[in-house]
Amino acid sequence: MRRASKLAASVAVTAALALTATACGESSTSSNNSGSDAKGDAGVGLAFDVGGRDDHSFNESAARGLDRAEEELGISFKEMTAKNDETEADREQRLTSLAENGYNPIIGVGYLYGSSIEKVAAQYPDITFGVVDSVVEGDNVYSMVFSEHEGSYLAGVAAALKTESGQVGFIGGVNNPLINKFEAGFVQGVLDTNENEGTDVSVDVQYLYEDNDAGFNDVAKARETADGMLGRGADIIYTAAGQSGQGSIETVAGVEGAWAIGVDSDAYEQPGLAEYKDSILTSVVKGVDVAVFDLIKSVQDGEPLSGPHSYNLEEGGVSLATSGGFIDDISEQIEAAKARIVSGEVTVQETP
Repeated sequence: MRRASKLAASVAVTAALALTATACGESSTSSNNSGSDAKGDAGVGLAFDVGGRDDHSFNESAARGLDRAEEELGISFKEMTAKNDETEADREQRLTSLAENGYNPIIGVGYLYGSSIEKVAAQYPDITFGVVDSVVEGDNVYSMVFSEHEGSYLAGVAAALKTESGQVGFIGGVNNPLINKFEAGFVQGVLDTNENEGTDVSVDVQYLYEDNDAGFNDVAKARETADGMLGRGADIIYTAAGQSGQGSIETVAGVEGAWAIGVDSDAYEQPGLAEYKDSILTSVVKGVDVAVFDLIKSVQDGEPLSGPHSYNLEEGGVSLATSGGFIDDISEQIEAAKARIVSGEVTVQETP
């Protein structure tokens, strides 16, 4: 595998993209409805995690659900975005502001909203709250969790079958239980493929941060980490790090013969990543958009969802993207692996 000159050119593109995102760490707000309504029918309030709606990944998936609800259901909405290094009080204030102004439902995108949703929801029992990636107690809370490990397992199978160097990499944004699920599934998928298909593939695992949520929007650090992996021989890198994944993808695209695996959204279909699409092997797609739409529609229908719900591989809550056709040649192996999971023959581990 040789280095190509595309890497230098891609840095300038990343700098331009970064200017349009919220990676500067300041919170932001946008709305298609400037009015307020204390009755709880002002529309949908959605609080993004760091990186905002244009992170090409996790938040972007939630935004698609919101946009679908606007188009199909005619809802109004207000969206707000978290900043780096904010406190629990910051998140509570954001959610309280939405509640006070009559938004219903109110959705927190990301596990960091778990505790604040639990507290604020208890104060506003007539409003429905939703939280992604966290299970929260409360009769008026819908907890949307996903089987990321199952989708990641399929990515591991694909990586093991497509690598030419015999070494692949996993980059996690923050070393925590949620991102550990992505790692565990991916590594197990590689190792099981070694056993089932006779491959001999190793996995290089790296985390951007041990305990700092900046790992989800540190494009530069992801770029540096991916560059190190490529230098050590990896030719496929799967990154589960929100907006940081942009840095990994662009770095992989600068190396001939290397592939990136996207996460949460179908990276191949993201306009902001179009420059690199020919280097995106596949993506582990997480149906946050489906979950967000489900909750919004339930509230509009007068039958709000509540309690925890796991969106898994069997019901299509997670999946492996086929955009670009780069894994068409291994579709039979991927489908066989999926069938083994759905049938219970294979149990995918949630911890490394």
